[in-house]
Amino acid sequence: MQRRNVVKTLGIGGLAAGAAASTFPKPAISQNRQQWRLITTWPANFPGLGTGANLLAELIGRMSEGRLTIQVFGAGEIVPAFESMDAVSSNTVEMGHGAPYYWQGKIPATAFIATIPFGLTAQEQNAWFYHGGGQALADKVYAEMGTKFFPSGNTGVQMPGWFNKEIHSLSDFEGLRYRLPGLAGKVAAAAGATVVNLPGGELPQALSSGAIDAVEWVGPYNDLAFGLYRSAQYYYHPGWHEPATVLDNFISLDAWNSLDSELQAIVETANMAVNMSVLSEFVARNNDSLETLVNEHGVQVRKFSDEVLIGLGNLAGEVLNDEASADALAREVMDSLLTFRQSAINWAGMSEQAFMAARLLDYQYAEPTAG
Repeated sequence: MQRRNVVKTLGIGGLAAGAAASTFPKPAISQNRQQWRLITTWPANFPGLGTGANLLAELIGRMSEGRLTIQVFGAGEIVPAFESMDAVSSNTVEMGHGAPYYWQGKIPATAFIATIPFGLTAQEQNAWFYHGGGQALADKVYAEMGTKFFPSGNTGVQMPGWFNKEIHSLSDFEGLRYRLPGLAGKVAAAAGATVVNLPGGELPQALSSGAIDAVEWVGPYNDLAFGLYRSAQYYYHPGWHEPATVLDNFISLDAWNSLDSELQAIVETANMAVNMSVLSEFVARNNDSLETLVNEHGVQVRKFSDEVLIGLGNLAGEVLNDEASADALAREVMDSLLTFRQSAINWAGMSEQAFMAARLLDYQYAEPTAG
Protein backbone atom coordinates (compact mmCIF):
# COMPACT_ATOMS: atom_id res chain seq x y z
CA MET A 1 0.00 0.00 0.00
CA GLN A 2 1.11 3.54 -0.71
CA ARG A 3 0.88 4.49 2.96
CA ARG A 4 3.31 1.72 3.87
CA ASN A 5 5.72 2.98 1.24
CA VAL A 6 5.49 6.42 2.83
CA VAL A 7 6.39 4.94 6.21
CA LYS A 8 9.49 3.36 4.70
CA THR A 9 10.72 6.28 2.64
CA LEU A 10 9.66 9.47 4.40
CA GLY A 11 12.66 11.71 5.15
CA ILE A 12 12.54 13.19 8.65
CA GLY A 13 15.07 15.97 8.11
CA GLY A 14 13.12 17.62 5.30
CA LEU A 15 9.84 17.95 7.19
CA ALA A 16 8.65 21.29 8.42
CA ALA A 17 8.57 21.37 12.21
CA GLY A 18 5.56 23.68 12.47
CA ALA A 19 1.88 22.75 12.46
CA ALA A 20 -1.15 24.95 11.88
CA ALA A 21 -2.23 26.84 14.99
CA SER A 22 -5.80 27.81 14.13
CA THR A 23 -8.51 26.17 16.19
CA PHE A 24 -11.24 23.97 14.84
CA PRO A 25 -14.31 22.28 16.35
CA LYS A 26 -14.26 19.01 18.22
CA PRO A 27 -12.59 16.19 16.26
CA ALA A 28 -14.73 14.64 13.55
CA ILE A 29 -14.80 11.31 11.75
CA SER A 30 -15.90 11.46 8.11
CA GLN A 31 -15.11 9.28 5.13
CA ASN A 32 -12.75 7.24 7.33
CA ARG A 33 -10.80 10.40 8.27
CA GLN A 34 -10.25 11.55 11.84
CA GLN A 35 -9.13 14.85 13.29
CA TRP A 36 -7.52 14.79 16.72
CA ARG A 37 -6.19 17.45 19.05
CA LEU A 38 -2.80 17.22 20.77
CA ILE A 39 -2.13 19.44 23.80
CA THR A 40 1.38 20.01 25.09
CA THR A 41 2.98 21.12 28.32
CA TRP A 42 5.35 23.33 26.30
CA PRO A 43 4.96 26.87 25.02
CA ALA A 44 3.69 26.72 21.45
CA ASN A 45 6.49 26.06 18.94
CA PHE A 46 9.16 26.07 21.65
CA PRO A 47 12.48 24.79 20.18
CA GLY A 48 13.01 21.04 20.48
CA LEU A 49 10.06 20.41 22.78
CA GLY A 50 7.10 22.14 21.19
CA THR A 51 8.49 21.62 17.70
CA GLY A 52 8.90 17.93 18.51
CA ALA A 53 5.15 17.71 19.11
CA ASN A 54 4.59 19.59 15.84
CA LEU A 55 6.77 17.08 14.00
CA LEU A 56 4.80 14.18 15.50
CA ALA A 57 1.57 15.67 14.19
CA GLU A 58 3.06 16.30 10.76
CA LEU A 59 4.44 12.78 10.44
CA ILE A 60 1.16 11.12 11.43
CA GLY A 61 -0.78 13.21 8.94
CA ARG A 62 1.63 12.56 6.08
CA MET A 63 2.16 8.85 6.72
CA SER A 64 -1.58 8.25 7.04
CA GLU A 65 -2.29 10.31 3.89
CA GLY A 66 -4.69 12.43 5.91
CA ARG A 67 -6.64 9.58 7.46
CA LEU A 68 -5.52 10.89 10.88
CA THR A 69 -4.68 14.56 11.22
CA ILE A 70 -3.48 16.18 14.44
CA GLN A 71 -3.95 19.78 15.58
CA VAL A 72 -1.28 20.90 18.08
CA PHE A 73 -1.95 23.32 20.95
CA GLY A 74 0.65 24.82 23.25
CA ALA A 75 0.39 24.97 27.03
CA GLY A 76 -2.54 27.10 28.14
CA GLU A 77 -4.27 27.22 24.75
CA ILE A 78 -6.85 24.63 25.84
CA VAL A 79 -5.80 23.74 29.41
CA PRO A 80 -2.86 24.73 31.65
CA ALA A 81 0.30 22.68 31.14
CA PHE A 82 -0.07 20.45 34.18
CA GLU A 83 -3.73 19.69 33.45
CA SER A 84 -2.87 18.04 30.14
CA MET A 85 -3.05 14.50 31.47
CA ASP A 86 -6.50 15.11 32.98
CA ALA A 87 -7.75 16.43 29.65
CA VAL A 88 -6.51 13.35 27.80
CA SER A 89 -7.62 10.87 30.46
CA SER A 90 -11.13 12.32 30.36
CA ASN A 91 -11.27 12.25 26.54
CA THR A 92 -11.56 16.03 26.33
CA VAL A 93 -8.73 15.75 23.80
CA GLU A 94 -7.11 12.70 22.27
CA MET A 95 -3.37 13.23 22.71
CA GLY A 96 -0.85 15.00 24.87
CA HIS A 97 2.89 15.65 24.87
CA GLY A 98 4.95 16.35 27.99
CA ALA A 99 7.34 14.66 30.39
CA PRO A 100 6.42 11.65 32.53
CA TYR A 101 7.47 13.14 35.88
CA TYR A 102 4.79 15.81 35.49
CA TRP A 103 2.30 13.07 36.44
CA GLN A 104 4.10 11.73 39.52
CA GLY A 105 1.41 13.23 41.77
CA LYS A 106 -1.05 10.85 40.11
CA ILE A 107 1.14 7.77 39.60
CA PRO A 108 4.55 7.81 41.36
CA ALA A 109 6.03 5.33 38.88
CA THR A 110 5.93 7.94 36.11
CA ALA A 111 8.87 9.74 37.72
CA PHE A 112 11.02 6.64 37.22
CA ILE A 113 9.97 6.39 33.56
CA ALA A 114 11.05 10.00 32.95
CA THR A 115 14.62 9.57 34.20
CA ILE A 116 16.39 8.60 37.40
CA PRO A 117 19.27 10.55 38.96
CA PHE A 118 22.62 8.95 38.07
CA GLY A 119 20.64 6.54 35.86
CA LEU A 120 20.66 5.76 32.14
CA THR A 121 21.93 7.74 29.17
CA ALA A 122 19.50 8.51 26.35
CA GLN A 123 20.83 5.65 24.27
CA GLU A 124 20.49 3.28 27.22
CA GLN A 125 17.02 4.60 28.07
CA ASN A 126 15.82 3.90 24.53
CA ALA A 127 17.38 0.45 24.66
CA TRP A 128 15.37 -0.19 27.83
CA PHE A 129 12.13 0.93 26.16
CA TYR A 130 12.62 -0.96 22.91
CA HIS A 131 14.51 -4.07 24.04
CA GLY A 132 14.46 -4.20 27.85
CA GLY A 133 10.75 -4.38 28.64
CA GLY A 134 10.38 -0.66 29.28
CA GLN A 135 7.56 -0.08 26.79
CA ALA A 136 5.38 -2.75 28.38
CA LEU A 137 6.02 -1.38 31.86
CA ALA A 138 5.30 2.17 30.76
CA ASP A 139 2.06 1.04 29.14
CA LYS A 140 1.08 -0.63 32.41
CA VAL A 141 1.77 2.59 34.32
CA TYR A 142 -0.03 4.88 31.87
CA ALA A 143 -3.05 2.55 31.70
CA GLU A 144 -3.65 3.55 35.33
CA MET A 145 -4.34 7.04 33.93
CA GLY A 146 -6.45 5.78 31.03
CA THR A 147 -3.76 6.45 28.44
CA LYS A 148 -1.35 4.76 26.02
CA PHE A 149 2.34 5.70 26.29
CA PHE A 150 5.05 6.31 23.72
CA PRO A 151 8.53 7.75 24.25
CA SER A 152 8.43 10.81 22.00
CA GLY A 153 11.73 12.62 22.34
CA ASN A 154 14.64 12.80 24.74
CA THR A 155 16.71 15.79 25.82
CA GLY A 156 19.85 13.81 26.59
CA VAL A 157 21.93 14.95 29.56
CA GLN A 158 20.46 18.13 31.02
CA MET A 159 22.12 20.92 32.98
CA PRO A 160 21.38 21.18 36.73
CA GLY A 161 20.64 24.78 36.01
CA TRP A 162 21.06 28.40 36.93
CA PHE A 163 22.13 29.59 40.38
CA ASN A 164 22.63 32.99 41.93
CA LYS A 165 25.31 31.62 44.25
CA GLU A 166 28.10 29.09 43.91
CA ILE A 167 27.60 25.58 45.23
CA HIS A 168 30.64 24.35 47.13
CA SER A 169 29.04 21.70 49.37
CA LEU A 170 25.72 20.01 50.01
CA SER A 171 25.01 22.55 52.74
CA ASP A 172 24.71 25.23 50.05
CA PHE A 173 21.41 23.64 48.98
CA GLU A 174 19.84 24.40 52.35
CA GLY A 175 17.05 26.93 52.01
CA LEU A 176 17.57 27.28 48.26
CA ARG A 177 14.28 27.86 46.42
CA TYR A 178 14.96 25.58 43.48
CA ARG A 179 12.80 24.63 40.50
CA LEU A 180 13.69 20.99 39.92
CA PRO A 181 11.07 18.37 38.95
CA GLY A 182 10.88 14.61 39.32
CA LEU A 183 12.94 12.37 41.54
CA ALA A 184 15.84 14.83 41.39
CA GLY A 185 13.64 17.40 43.09
CA LYS A 186 13.16 14.99 45.98
CA VAL A 187 16.93 14.55 46.17
CA ALA A 188 17.44 18.32 46.31
CA ALA A 189 14.77 18.52 49.00
CA ALA A 190 16.63 15.88 51.00
CA ALA A 191 19.69 18.14 50.73
CA GLY A 192 17.67 20.98 52.26
CA ALA A 193 16.32 22.85 49.24
CA THR A 194 12.78 24.14 48.97
CA VAL A 195 11.70 22.58 45.69
CA VAL A 196 9.19 24.25 43.40
CA ASN A 197 7.58 22.67 40.35
CA LEU A 198 6.64 25.19 37.65
CA PRO A 199 5.89 24.70 33.95
CA GLY A 200 8.49 26.00 31.54
CA GLY A 201 6.58 29.07 30.47
CA GLU A 202 6.59 30.46 34.02
CA LEU A 203 10.32 30.07 34.69
CA PRO A 204 11.83 33.29 33.30
CA GLN A 205 9.48 35.49 35.34
CA ALA A 206 9.86 33.40 38.50
CA LEU A 207 13.66 33.62 38.33
CA SER A 208 13.82 37.30 37.41
CA SER A 209 11.36 38.27 40.16
CA GLY A 210 13.26 36.39 42.86
CA ALA A 211 10.39 33.99 43.50
CA ILE A 212 12.96 31.22 43.04
CA ASP A 213 16.73 31.29 43.61
CA ALA A 214 17.73 28.61 41.13
CA VAL A 215 16.12 26.95 38.15
CA GLU A 216 16.69 23.85 36.09
CA TRP A 217 15.07 23.71 32.69
CA VAL A 218 16.81 21.62 30.01
CA GLY A 219 20.19 22.69 28.66
CA PRO A 220 21.89 25.39 26.59
CA TYR A 221 19.63 25.17 23.53
CA ASN A 222 16.39 25.67 25.46
CA ASP A 223 17.84 27.79 28.27
CA LEU A 224 19.19 30.31 25.78
CA ALA A 225 15.76 30.53 24.13
CA PHE A 226 14.19 31.38 27.51
CA GLY A 227 16.85 33.98 28.33
CA LEU A 228 17.53 32.48 31.75
CA TYR A 229 21.06 33.91 31.66
CA ARG A 230 19.56 37.35 32.30
CA SER A 231 18.59 36.42 35.85
CA ALA A 232 21.30 34.08 37.16
CA GLN A 233 25.08 34.16 37.08
CA TYR A 234 26.25 30.57 37.47
CA TYR A 235 25.45 27.65 35.14
CA TYR A 236 26.22 24.24 36.64
CA HIS A 237 27.07 20.80 35.28
CA PRO A 238 27.18 17.76 35.10
CA GLY A 239 23.57 16.64 34.80
CA TRP A 240 23.44 14.11 37.62
CA HIS A 241 19.75 14.80 38.03
CA GLU A 242 18.42 14.05 34.53
CA PRO A 243 20.89 12.12 32.39
CA ALA A 244 18.24 11.28 29.76
CA THR A 245 14.87 12.93 30.16
CA VAL A 246 12.07 11.18 28.31
CA LEU A 247 9.27 13.12 26.61
CA ASP A 248 5.94 11.33 26.50
CA ASN A 249 3.17 11.13 23.93
CA PHE A 250 0.13 10.00 25.89
CA ILE A 251 -3.06 9.02 24.07
CA SER A 252 -6.53 8.42 25.45
CA LEU A 253 -7.03 4.66 25.52
CA ASP A 254 -10.49 5.09 24.01
CA ALA A 255 -9.00 7.08 21.14
CA TRP A 256 -6.08 4.67 20.73
CA ASN A 257 -8.36 1.62 20.65
CA SER A 258 -10.54 3.30 18.03
CA LEU A 259 -7.68 3.23 15.52
CA ASP A 260 -7.23 0.34 13.12
CA SER A 261 -3.97 -1.59 13.21
CA GLU A 262 -2.46 0.37 10.33
CA LEU A 263 -3.05 3.75 11.99
CA GLN A 264 -1.72 2.41 15.28
CA ALA A 265 1.45 1.29 13.47
CA ILE A 266 1.77 4.76 11.92
CA VAL A 267 1.45 6.47 15.31
CA GLU A 268 4.05 4.10 16.79
CA THR A 269 6.46 4.64 13.90
CA ALA A 270 6.01 8.42 14.01
CA ASN A 271 6.84 8.46 17.71
CA MET A 272 9.99 6.42 17.12
CA ALA A 273 11.07 8.91 14.46
CA VAL A 274 10.35 11.89 16.71
CA ASN A 275 12.16 10.21 19.59
CA MET A 276 15.29 10.05 17.46
CA SER A 277 14.86 13.46 15.85
CA VAL A 278 14.37 15.44 19.07
CA LEU A 279 17.42 13.89 20.75
CA SER A 280 19.49 14.55 17.63
CA GLU A 281 18.39 18.19 17.61
CA PHE A 282 19.53 18.72 21.20
CA VAL A 283 22.90 17.08 20.48
CA ALA A 284 23.32 19.27 17.39
CA ARG A 285 22.33 22.58 19.04
CA ASN A 286 23.56 22.47 22.61
CA ASN A 287 27.24 23.28 22.12
CA ASP A 288 26.66 26.26 19.82
CA SER A 289 24.12 27.57 22.31
CA LEU A 290 26.57 27.08 25.18
CA GLU A 291 29.23 29.06 23.29
CA THR A 292 26.71 31.87 22.78
CA LEU A 293 25.86 31.89 26.49
CA VAL A 294 29.52 32.07 27.49
CA ASN A 295 30.98 34.30 24.77
CA GLU A 296 28.12 36.71 24.18
CA HIS A 297 26.36 36.79 27.54
CA GLY A 298 29.20 36.20 29.99
CA VAL A 299 27.70 33.14 31.62
CA GLN A 300 30.00 31.51 34.18
CA VAL A 301 30.00 27.74 33.85
CA ARG A 302 30.70 25.83 37.06
CA LYS A 303 31.20 22.13 37.78
CA PHE A 304 29.90 20.41 40.88
CA SER A 305 32.75 18.95 42.90
CA ASP A 306 33.12 15.21 43.32
CA GLU A 307 32.25 15.71 46.99
CA VAL A 308 28.92 17.33 46.08
CA LEU A 309 28.16 14.67 43.45
CA ILE A 310 28.91 11.80 45.83
CA GLY A 311 26.69 13.41 48.45
CA LEU A 312 23.87 13.80 45.91
CA GLY A 313 24.41 10.21 44.76
CA ASN A 314 24.03 8.91 48.30
CA LEU A 315 20.86 10.93 48.78
CA ALA A 316 19.55 9.73 45.40
CA GLY A 317 19.92 6.12 46.52
CA GLU A 318 17.90 6.85 49.66
CA VAL A 319 15.20 8.70 47.73
CA LEU A 320 14.83 5.97 45.10
CA ASN A 321 14.46 3.28 47.77
CA ASP A 322 11.97 5.35 49.76
CA GLU A 323 9.84 6.14 46.72
CA ALA A 324 9.83 2.54 45.53
CA SER A 325 9.02 1.22 48.99
CA ALA A 326 5.88 3.36 49.08
CA ASP A 327 4.44 2.15 45.76
CA ALA A 328 4.49 -1.35 44.27
CA LEU A 329 4.30 -0.16 40.66
CA ALA A 330 7.19 2.25 41.21
CA ARG A 331 9.17 -0.63 42.71
CA GLU A 332 8.51 -2.77 39.64
CA VAL A 333 9.69 -0.03 37.27
CA MET A 334 12.71 0.85 39.40
CA ASP A 335 13.86 -2.75 39.70
CA SER A 336 13.70 -3.16 35.92
CA LEU A 337 15.62 0.09 35.36
CA LEU A 338 18.33 -0.69 37.90
CA THR A 339 18.87 -4.18 36.51
CA PHE A 340 19.23 -2.70 33.04
CA ARG A 341 21.46 0.08 34.40
CA GLN A 342 23.96 -2.40 35.79
CA SER A 343 24.24 -4.19 32.48
CA ALA A 344 24.57 -0.85 30.67
CA ILE A 345 27.35 0.28 33.01
CA ASN A 346 29.31 -2.91 32.33
CA TRP A 347 29.14 -2.46 28.56
CA ALA A 348 29.63 1.33 28.61
CA GLY A 349 32.91 0.87 30.46
CA MET A 350 34.28 -1.02 27.47
CA SER A 351 32.51 0.98 24.76
CA GLU A 352 31.38 4.62 25.04
CA GLN A 353 33.28 5.42 28.23
CA ALA A 354 36.50 3.88 26.99
CA PHE A 355 36.12 5.57 23.61
CA MET A 356 35.47 8.99 25.18
CA ALA A 357 38.68 8.66 27.15
CA ALA A 358 40.58 7.62 24.00
CA ARG A 359 39.15 10.56 22.06
CA LEU A 360 40.63 13.00 24.58
CA LEU A 361 44.19 11.66 24.43
CA ASP A 362 46.92 13.97 23.20
CA TYR A 363 47.48 13.11 19.53
CA GLN A 364 47.50 15.01 16.24
CA TYR A 365 44.20 14.73 14.41
CA ALA A 366 42.58 16.00 11.23
CA GLU A 367 40.96 19.43 11.33
CA PRO A 368 38.06 20.85 9.31
CA THR A 369 38.92 23.11 6.39
CA ALA A 370 38.62 26.75 7.47
CA GLY A 371 35.75 28.74 5.97
